[in-house]
Amino acid sequence: MDSKDLDAEIHPLKNEDGKNKENCENGGGKEVGSKNQTAVSRLSKWRTAAFFAALFLCLVVVFAFSFIIPCPVRPHSVRTWSRTYDSAVTYPFLSANDVNKDKVLDVLFIYKSTNASNPNISCSDEGLSSPCAFMTAVSGTNSTTLWERPVTEDVLLVECGIEQLGGVVPSGCLIIGKPEFLTAIDFHTGETLWQKPSSFGATYTVMKPLLKIPDVNNDNIPDLMVLVSVENKMQIFVHSGKNGDQLSHNASRNLDIPTGYLMHATKSQSPYIIFYNENSIYGYSLNNLYSMTTGEQNKPVTLKQDHEWEKKINITTGRIPIPVSSPGQIRYIVKVPGYYYEHLLVVTSDFSELLDGQSLRTLWSVNTSTVLSEPTLGYYKKDVLDIVMEVGIGVNRKKVMILESTSGSVHWELEINYRPGSPKPATLRTGDHRSTFLFWGDYQMDTNSTDSPVKQNLYMFHPSRPNVILELKNNTEKITAFDAVLFERSRHACYMLLNGPLASDTPGPVSLTKRKLKEDITNGKVIWLSNDNEYSEKDIRDFFFRMRYSSEIA
Repeated sequence: MDSKDLDAEIHPLKNEDGKNKENCENGGGKEVGSKNQTAVSRLSKWRTAAFFAALFLCLVVVFAFSFIIPCPVRPHSVRTWSRTYDSAVTYPFLSANDVNKDKVLDVLFIYKSTNASNPNISCSDEGLSSPCAFMTAVSGTNSTTLWERPVTEDVLLVECGIEQLGGVVPSGCLIIGKPEFLTAIDFHTGETLWQKPSSFGATYTVMKPLLKIPDVNNDNIPDLMVLVSVENKMQIFVHSGKNGDQLSHNASRNLDIPTGYLMHATKSQSPYIIFYNENSIYGYSLNNLYSMTTGEQNKPVTLKQDHEWEKKINITTGRIPIPVSSPGQIRYIVKVPGYYYEHLLVVTSDFSELLDGQSLRTLWSVNTSTVLSEPTLGYYKKDVLDIVMEVGIGVNRKKVMILESTSGSVHWELEINYRPGSPKPATLRTGDHRSTFLFWGDYQMDTNSTDSPVKQNLYMFHPSRPNVILELKNNTEKITAFDAVLFERSRHACYMLLNGPLASDTPGPVSLTKRKLKEDITNGKVIWLSNDNEYSEKDIRDFFFRMRYSSEIA
């Protein structure tokens, strides 16, 4: 073996170094190669430094958010609370709004008493005689009073959720009362946005509801329309939503007093007011009605008219007649959302009929004699709007019905005892795109019993368990107002109860209560409507307890 080969085999690294050295010495790029190695080495060091600097920065940020910067404190909501006001009367009004901006809804209501719950507040603060009505905002989390103030001596009408009221707040409340004032209130603070004296006349009755109309005086703020009955005739007053100024400065044309009315928008989004009495339904375009009220010939540019509806005007009366094929006295008209525009559900003493909101033709009609309360909307099938109705079927006996809005077919019905004056049903949208239905009554297995029920129970029903209802709570007091609300977005489903004597009754205790549904579900009574019981009672309670709710508006 050659000595060179033997040396390479014994010292391979040495041999490679020698070859590299030899190659470098023989090559012409010795200096260039050395510079390249130095540049690469420096670049590698900078990369390493950048990596550790970025890692250190990330650790600092994580440490800051974890230990130094506190997480926002989520308000702790008491699951159930109740407030009582002694020697008071109240009004059938409840409104849920986020007053203190903590992302949890709060409760607005009004009670009338000699003394406020706050000893530092009195009727004389607003120049009112005692007793007077106090508007109160109660925290939805723990029932503490957020603000309270005297507003009037007697409430004639109250409406909350009026957009851009006063022009400075997203929404507010309007109170019409005696003494004769219209008072706009910021529900966040309870402060007065504006107050204007009314000019309704000597003897009048304010009709409900308040109509929130588009801007008619070109100040970019929606305006208000108040309907008043004076000496068996109806008069209309239009007020600015921005400052309360009366815009109908000429004498209003006297119109027949209707049983009820509502605002309706046609397919072209033209606003019309639908009036009804016991025997007829008719409409006026808001444009024409405003001109009649003010006496002005120039009509507001912001108020459109529907060409198809205008062709239907009766030249003699100036009305747009709305024909109804169902016989009987007209009890209610309810707007039902459709795909492109709203339809009109007409409830008479014998039938319920759905009219197309544009063509006014009958879509369907069903027999629903003796309807006890205004219909409520909910979802029995996924994303298909349905109608909840209560129909009287005997002495202190009613049938709760859920009708499909597209056809009028009956999805579900239940016969149950009831107490006259019980609240109408309420619904909550659930995460499965359906609804939970809440209604009052007294379910008795003995259907032959016609005695007036001693209790009024609250029942819960969901379409996925059609053969079972859950009895949640019984209430022996007079219920003035009731509603079901999501106090927090997509969670914290509750119902509100306002109990106590009305303003026309003798003063007594007035109580405001919030109850979380889950609290009553735990101890709720499972009632089977058929013998097909594939679930246990525990399964049913667990199903309702795990129910998720949606803040999506119907």
